[in-house]
Amino acid sequence: MLTKINHIGIAVSSLDETIPFYRDNLRMVCTGTEEVVEQKVRVAMLQIGESLIELLEPTSPDSPVAKFIEKNGAGIHHIAYEVADVEAAIATLVADGARMVDAVPRNGAHGTRIAFIHPKSSGGVLTELCQSWH
Repeated sequence: MLTKINHIGIAVSSLDETIPFYRDNLRMVCTGTEEVVEQKVRVAMLQIGESLIELLEPTSPDSPVAKFIEKNGAGIHHIAYEVADVEAAIATLVADGARMVDAVPRNGAHGTRIAFIHPKSSGGVLTELCQSWH
């Protein structure tokens, strides 16, 4: 079902303040930024080998990422795994008794289709299933 780690999501207060560390100090390639209106975040993707680091900046105080930062501070928000078919992955997980945040996939950054597994089913880690179109 899972094919690789797609990305690690890191909640940050400011992309402009955070990107230079990853780009300039860690020498990661920033592959782009975009706003995901539906999730009330701006994201920056940084390449590391075959995987990505996704920096998440809230665009609204009521966004889930803003609430995460308020409660926990900036830091690792989620781990995303690549799947070939997000609907099939959801069905398998639900059949196995996993609790889903998203029973139906939604749109993610860079044209992906995503669904989150509730942390109560995944050992306290918010886990994202990510189906890329490329």
